Amino acid sequence: MSNPKVKIKSIKNLSNNHYKLDKVDFDYQTKNGTWQNQIRESYDRGDGACILLYNSAKKTVILTKQFRMPSYLNENEDGMMIEVCAGLLDKDDPLTCIKKEAEEETGYKINSPKKVFELYSTPGAVTEKIHYFIAEYADEMKISEGGGLEEETEEIEVLEVAFNKALKMILTGEICDAKTIILLQYAQLNLF
Repeated sequence: MSNPKVKIKSIKNLSNNHYKLDKVDFDYQTKNGTWQNQIRESYDRGDGACILLYNSAKKTVILTKQFRMPSYLNENEDGMMIEVCAGLLDKDDPLTCIKKEAEEETGYKINSPKKVFELYSTPGAVTEKIHYFIAEYADEMKISEGGGLEEETEEIEVLEVAFNKALKMILTGEICDAKTIILLQYAQLNLF
């Protein structure tokens, strides 16, 4: 942290229940040179990785469907979300994490994921940076049913969807997850 326009006065931990929530009191120097006191909450849940599995020959993608409580609390009637495979890094590097998550969630053993970029999804409130990957899959790479890990209380449905249908699902609102839309748009520009 080396921005001379930011002086952190204090950081107070508000919660360490599942992830970390801090209240940060800091001074920020505005463009006219005056200092302004600001207080923000910062939620730290660690960094993550996500991957779009695609098949060029079949023109399909692998997506997941699972219940997401925060979306349920914010007007998602059944709480179900259609997303690309994703997970928290925990102690893994992004590449190790995404290979492991792809196998656990989708059942596909992916050997050579390609990192395309990394993004902050909600930089005004959450520290999380997500590493975005793509990888081609083939039917013979399917080694299990996937579905996630029971000990992580995951219950994931694996969907193989025609790429054009996935794009239409964005327009209908069936897909309303940012990381999924970003990777599908990347695929439209670069893969299909």
